[in-house]
Amino acid sequence: MNPEILSISGNIVDVLNQRIFTGTLHLQNGLLASVIEEPVTEDQYILPGLVDAHIHIESSMLIPTEFARAAVIHGTVATVSDPHEIANVLGMRGVQFMLDNAKETPFKFYFSAPSCVPATPFETAGDSLSAAQIKELLKRPDIVSLSEMMNVPGVLNNAEEVHEKLLLAQVAGKIIDGHAPGLRGAAVKKYIEAGITTDHECFTIEEALEKLALGMQVQIREGSAARNLDTLIPLLDDHYQKCMLCSDDKHPDDLVDGHINEMVKRAIAAGVDPLKVLWSASVTPIKTYGLNIGLLQTGDRADLIIVDDLAQFNILATYIEGQIVAKNGVTQLVSPKTDPINHFKAELQTALNFRLKARGASVPVIEVIDGQLVTKKYTWIPTRDESGSLPIDLDQDILKIAVLNRYSISQPAVAFIKNFGLKEGAIASSVAHDSHNIVAVGTSDEALADVMNLVIENQGGIAAVTKSEAHILPLPVAGIMSDGDAFEVGKAYGRMDELAKQMGSKLTAPYMTLSFMALLVIPDIKLSDQGLFDGEKFEFMDVFV
Repeated sequence: MNPEILSISGNIVDVLNQRIFTGTLHLQNGLLASVIEEPVTEDQYILPGLVDAHIHIESSMLIPTEFARAAVIHGTVATVSDPHEIANVLGMRGVQFMLDNAKETPFKFYFSAPSCVPATPFETAGDSLSAAQIKELLKRPDIVSLSEMMNVPGVLNNAEEVHEKLLLAQVAGKIIDGHAPGLRGAAVKKYIEAGITTDHECFTIEEALEKLALGMQVQIREGSAARNLDTLIPLLDDHYQKCMLCSDDKHPDDLVDGHINEMVKRAIAAGVDPLKVLWSASVTPIKTYGLNIGLLQTGDRADLIIVDDLAQFNILATYIEGQIVAKNGVTQLVSPKTDPINHFKAELQTALNFRLKARGASVPVIEVIDGQLVTKKYTWIPTRDESGSLPIDLDQDILKIAVLNRYSISQPAVAFIKNFGLKEGAIASSVAHDSHNIVAVGTSDEALADVMNLVIENQGGIAAVTKSEAHILPLPVAGIMSDGDAFEVGKAYGRMDELAKQMGSKLTAPYMTLSFMALLVIPDIKLSDQGLFDGEKFEFMDVFV
C-alpha cells in the first residue's frame, strides 16, 4: 500500500446517513481517499470532528493557537467564533490579530463579523466597528456570518444602522446570528423576519420551540457562565437537524476539562439517539455556515475523531485534514510565538477614589444570583460613618463594586453589591463584558485600590489581594487573554478561583460572575465605568435614592 495512505479501522459512525457500520477509512493528502465497509477487529468508533457553533475565544483567556491546543484533546476540530470581545478593546486591529493568530494552527477557526461594537453607548469601549468595516470583513472567506445581533430594540424599531448591517450580511450571502433572550410572540417573529437565522440565548423549551417553528436554528449553549443544556436536551429528539451545540463563553479551567464532547456525552446519557446528537454537533453547523469540514464521506477533508464507545465517549485521537492533533488526551499542537497587542491607559488609584458620601436615605444595591448573568435590585438603608461616607457592611454581605475606564484617565464608578461573600481583601479583572474596563469587588476602599493597581501595573489580568498577599494572572493580550500555555493558564485560573473562595466567596465561579457585572444589556442592575445602570429601563440611575 502507498506509504502516504493512513488506514483507520473500527465502527464508522456515518452521521450524514444516520448509520453505523464496521469498516476502514483510507486517508491521503489530507482527504478521505476511500471508505470501505468490511469486517474489522478494532472495537473503536470513528466519527466526524465536533464543532462549537458559537464561542468567544477571548473568554477562554487564551489566544486562538492556545485554545486550539486544549480543544483538540476533546475532539473539537472547528469553531465559529465571534471576536467582539477583542473588537471592543482594539477594533479592527484586534479582529485582525485573531484572524492572523488562527492561521498559525491547523485547527479550523471560522469567524463572525462583530455586529455590536460597542455594545451600548452607556459605557466606554476601546474602539468601535463601523458598517464600512463590517462590510470589508464580510468579504473574507474565513468570516462566515454577521455575529450575534444583540441590539434587539434596533431590529424591532428598524434602526437605520442596524438595518444597514443586516443588509450588508444578506448581500454578502452570510448567515446572521441572533441574540434574543426571552423574545417571544410578534417581537420574535419580526426579529426573525429581519433575516436573523440563529439564536444561542434560549433558556426554556417553549421559547426554543417557538423560534424553531418560525424557522430559526437553535444553538444549545453550555458554557462557563450560562448553562442551558439540561433544559434543552429534549429538542434533540425531533429537531436535531435544526439544532447546534455551543459554549459561548468557556473559561480556561473548564476548557481543559472538557468541551463539546461533554455536551454530546450528557445528551446521549439522557437517552437521545447518538446519531441525532452527533448531527447537531457536526452536520448542522457545517451545513448552516458552509464550513469546509469533512463528514466521513469519500473525498471529504479527513477531519475525524476516534472514541472508545458512544457512551463513555473518551476521545482517543483527533485528526484534522489527516494530521493527528491529539492522542489519548495529549495535544500534538505546538505553541507558536506571539507578540501581544494591548490598549491600556488607566493610572494608579488611591483609596479616596472609592469613597462614597451619603446623599440619600437608601441605596440601590446589585444583588448577585449565583450561576446567572441577571441580577436583582436590592434596596439598602445604610448607616454613615463619622465623615458621612457609606461604609461596607460585611454582616449583610454588602460590598463595594467599582468599574474604572482603562482607555483614558478617569475616576472609577462606585456602587454596592450583595451576595459576593468576600470577608477580606478584594478581587479585580480586566475581563469585564463587553467593553473590558477594570471591574473590582472589595471589602475596603484600600483593598479596591490595591487590587485595581495590580491589574493596571500588569496592563491587564485577574487579581486578588488579601491582608497579606497579592496574586495576579496576567492577561497581556488586549488585557483579556494570556499568551501562555493553555494548560498552565487553566491551572493558574483554577488557583485564582480557589483563592477568591478562600477569601469568603460562596459563588460557584467568582471571577466569571465579576466579569458580567458590567454587562449592561443583561438586567436588572449593572455598573459601567459611567455609572449605575438600570437594565430594564435602559438608563442610568442614581447611586442614592
